[in-house]
Amino acid sequence: MKIGANEIKPGVVLQLEGKLFVVLKRDTVQPGKGGAFAAVEMRDIRTGTKTIERFRTSETVERAHLDETEMQFLFMEGENATFMDQETYEQHQIPKELIGDPADFLKDGMVVTVKLFEGTPLSCDLPQTVIMELVEADPVVKGQTASSSYKPGKLENGRRVLIPPHIEQGTRIVVNTADGTYLERAKD
Repeated sequence: MKIGANEIKPGVVLQLEGKLFVVLKRDTVQPGKGGAFAAVEMRDIRTGTKTIERFRTSETVERAHLDETEMQFLFMEGENATFMDQETYEQHQIPKELIGDPADFLKDGMVVTVKLFEGTPLSCDLPQTVIMELVEADPVVKGQTASSSYKPGKLENGRRVLIPPHIEQGTRIVVNTADGTYLERAKD
C-alpha cells in the first residue's frame, strides 16, 4: 500500500528496495530554497542498521502490509521481550530495541497489539497510558510556584519522570507510554 511521505510516522514499517524498515523518527525540513522534505530515521528490521532517508513531501513510499494480533506480554529475557498469542498459545520474541523506549512500560500480563510480517513479529503497540507507582519523589521546595514547576521522580520501572510538586512518593500515577510523561494522578 502506498502512502505519502507526509503520512510517515514512528512505528510504521516501510518496504524499500526489497528490505523492511521500521520508522524511528520523522522530521519535516523546509529549507530556504526548494521544496520541503521528510527526513526519516529508520532501522532495517533484518540487520538492525540505522539509516536516514529523505523523501520529498509529494513522494509516495510502499508501506508493508502487517498482520496485527493481540498478544500477552510474559517476560523480558535479556534484550528480548516474550509474548504469547492468546489464541494459539504460541510464544514469540521481539528484540527490545525494535519496541523502543515504550518497552520500559511492559508489565506482566499486559495485552498489546503485535505487528507481524509473514509470521515474524516486528514490533508492538502498547496501550497509550499505564498506571505506575512513584517509588521516589523529591521533597517540595518551599516557595516554588505550583503552576509551572515540576520536580523529578522515579517510577517503579526505574524511569525518571517530571511530576507536579503536590505528588508524593507511593502515589500511583498515569504515564504516557509514548514519551514517558506524567499525565495525572491515578484514580483508585
